[in-house]
Amino acid sequence: MKVWIKLLIGAALGITIGFLLPDNQGMISVLQWLEKFALGIGRYAVIPVLVFSLTIGIYELRADEQFWPMVFKNFLVIIAVSVFVIFAGITVTMVFSPSRIPIETVEQLEILNFKPLDDILEIFPSNMFSVLAGDGVFLFPVCIFAFFLGMGLNYDKTYSKPVISLLDSFSRIFYHVASFFCEIMGFIIIVLSAYWAVRFNNIIQVKVYTDLVIMLAVFSVVLCFGVIPLLLYFLRPKVNPWLVLYGYLGPALTAFFSGDINMSIPVLQRHSKENFGIRRRSCSLSIALFSTFCRCGSAMVAAAAFIIIIKSYSYLKISTIDLFTIGLQAFLISFILARHPGDGAYIALAALCLTYGGGEYRAGYLILKPLAFYLVAVGTFIDIMLNAFGSYVLARTNGFIEEKNIVHFI
Repeated sequence: MKVWIKLLIGAALGITIGFLLPDNQGMISVLQWLEKFALGIGRYAVIPVLVFSLTIGIYELRADEQFWPMVFKNFLVIIAVSVFVIFAGITVTMVFSPSRIPIETVEQLEILNFKPLDDILEIFPSNMFSVLAGDGVFLFPVCIFAFFLGMGLNYDKTYSKPVISLLDSFSRIFYHVASFFCEIMGFIIIVLSAYWAVRFNNIIQVKVYTDLVIMLAVFSVVLCFGVIPLLLYFLRPKVNPWLVLYGYLGPALTAFFSGDINMSIPVLQRHSKENFGIRRRSCSLSIALFSTFCRCGSAMVAAAAFIIIIKSYSYLKISTIDLFTIGLQAFLISFILARHPGDGAYIALAALCLTYGGGEYRAGYLILKPLAFYLVAVGTFIDIMLNAFGSYVLARTNGFIEEKNIVHFI
């Protein structure tokens, strides 16, 4: 059975179970525990498969003198895509303006773990190997470790050749380990989608969030299933964009119901290799860079939600300058969300509320707290789809791809 079919069946079962489950605190506690357990399984193999594949990928690109050109091209695509997605989301929010949300009195702000300066300190710990023994949440230090290790392998082939063979073997072994977790992801999605459905059922009953929910859903579907695939028509040699979209349905489902970038990385890596034959050197580098720096989907969702918060606080019209400022802040925040793979959109929204306008909307993000899981789901879905299409485009335009027949898609 195809992986995406397993995921779709698992999601359908989970949603059905979620809508049938009783809505009480005991059940919510059980589902929260199961969600943590499921996310732990999904993230279990991400560090070894990432560090070894990225190390060998960097080594191979350096050997072919293509590493820095590929990094440069990745960042060009990331910046262009981020600007387009964020300002497109802001434009849509202003044109199809969702209704205001009632403001509730908030006595105390939540303590949020959003400390970009502290995150920078984690990139270079006192012990280089300590990044491999972390909790598997902040992957950027792991990528930096792989960068220096991959660079070091080009020092002297006489000494590094045995290490290269060992790391290459580890890369292939852990790829197959991660493939096992991809195969059982359908069972994991049952738990995640059940908890998702319970929370979604609650916000449907509240009704005040309906307009925002619909707007974000329509925008994300049009963007990821319409606009982005259509842009592939401009690729040369010519490619069928709907075939590419079909090949990435697995990562899309995983990202939406898990709301977690790290859990989606092994699934995306496997689909890139098995469905499109993207070579490891290109796939590992692009996925690492996009998952770290291209979080514009989460930032766009945060910007759209923040505009609704401003409108809920005031009936004054938001000026073009204010919209540009919100978009610019969201753009900058999108580059520092790597520490938050599972709650990026909500953290970005809180950052906008705490920093915009001198703190006038400091508690604004709390009125959307019941909707946080949905904002995260949509933001992560867009992030992963941009990662998938970006990785594919860069691999194809640089010759790091081997055409596959659709019958061999996983």
